[in-house]
Amino acid sequence: METQQRYRVVIIGSGFGGQCAAMRLQEKGISDIRILERRDYMGGTWCQNSYPGAAVDVQSPLYSISSEPYPWTQMFAEQDELQRYTNEVIDKHGLREKTTLNADVKQVHWDDDIKHWLIETEGAGSFEAQILINATGPLSTPVVPDFPGRDTFKGKTFHTNSWDHSYDYTGKRVAIIGSGASAAQVIPAIADKVAKLHVFQRSPHWVLPRPDRKFSPFQRKLIGIKLLYKALRWSIYWSLETRVLGFKYSKTLLNLLAGREALKLLKTQVADPILRNKLTPDFTIGCKRVILSSTLYPALSRSNVTVHDKHDGIQKINETGIVTAQGQQVDVDLIVWSTGYDATDGLISYPVIGKDKKPLSSFWEEYPRAYLGTTIPGFPNLFVVTGPNTGIGHTSALFVIESQIKYITNSIRHLEQSGKQAIEVRECAEDEYTQMVHSEMEKTVWKSGGCTSWYQSKSGHVVAMFPGFSFTFRRLASRFKLKHHLFS
Repeated sequence: METQQRYRVVIIGSGFGGQCAAMRLQEKGISDIRILERRDYMGGTWCQNSYPGAAVDVQSPLYSISSEPYPWTQMFAEQDELQRYTNEVIDKHGLREKTTLNADVKQVHWDDDIKHWLIETEGAGSFEAQILINATGPLSTPVVPDFPGRDTFKGKTFHTNSWDHSYDYTGKRVAIIGSGASAAQVIPAIADKVAKLHVFQRSPHWVLPRPDRKFSPFQRKLIGIKLLYKALRWSIYWSLETRVLGFKYSKTLLNLLAGREALKLLKTQVADPILRNKLTPDFTIGCKRVILSSTLYPALSRSNVTVHDKHDGIQKINETGIVTAQGQQVDVDLIVWSTGYDATDGLISYPVIGKDKKPLSSFWEEYPRAYLGTTIPGFPNLFVVTGPNTGIGHTSALFVIESQIKYITNSIRHLEQSGKQAIEVRECAEDEYTQMVHSEMEKTVWKSGGCTSWYQSKSGHVVAMFPGFSFTFRRLASRFKLKHHLFS
């Protein structure tokens, strides 16, 4: 009979969310922790996404763990540097020894008799935990659209999330399907190396210049000083936080400032009026994720690059390439899927069974929802890092993650003080919070900006984003409300 592996806390996922959770729990004296990672290495997003041109789109001094300053080489770090930073954090806090690799979670269910979560994995056996933290992240389950004939293609194909570095695309005919953030980084990185590049965009994105800069050795030393690092972080934070004024309170201001700058960049960098028309969005800036790039438009303007818009999109895929909606055969050697992730309805990729054998999928049948985006009625001792409505369109996701961890550690502390075994949010508290979120969402550009984006679930609810200032979310997450919770 298989031995059950028991821990006080099991964390699923070893990216920044899992790392922050494990670090803070250890600081609070909770060392009986096990991190489960489905891959054969740790690190999450910045160890997995190694496609050409991969880089962060939030300033690195802010896009980092608050207690872990780092002498970044440039304002917007590239993937290899983020990977080094991630691994340094993991090693510094001894997280490798607390991690089981190749542990692909297949199901978790709550046992109300013993007040524990039972976790079934493929590759690493079964686990039992009093506290379960899901930190798999919203950008971990790639989506590949099921175009007719997709599996008949005889060439090479892969998703940006799993870039095959053994394949040499130099001098090849390449199709990139998708035009979002990943595509905007891949296209400039490979356009001058391939023979022909076909970009299939469903809809264009707004693009702003990327204000990047290299740091000198002296500046890097200054950044390494904790006090100066903190001052730099907060100056960046407050400059970015002002964007909420446009996203939520004044679309006129948003168009006047950001929209005008984006149109200027488009006009300056794209001389061809036909291409410029294809690349001009028909929705308010900010409704979809804004792309930061000073190199995308010049790459799309190259003579060996063709942009296919919605009028010339994909009808089907065949053995040699793509047939467009206009009936044109586009033969290619490589198809790159830059089609994003199931970040809303598929937020947790494995079945979660709570009290009374109720599946989370039934509670989320209409749309994903959670108290503070973190915990759900009927699912005791379960916490979701980067859960519903915790996304942030203007600043660092790590600021929100660390806010959630504050709530999680406060919950565990109150559970210890109660002398009970389980903590659960009251249904009325979750409902009140969720209604507040979606009421506030009506004021935002994500809801009324005239676009369809991955921020929205199939129901039409915007479930990816928090509708307000990130400091508002931190305040809500930091003030633990005992009356909102049940103990058993």
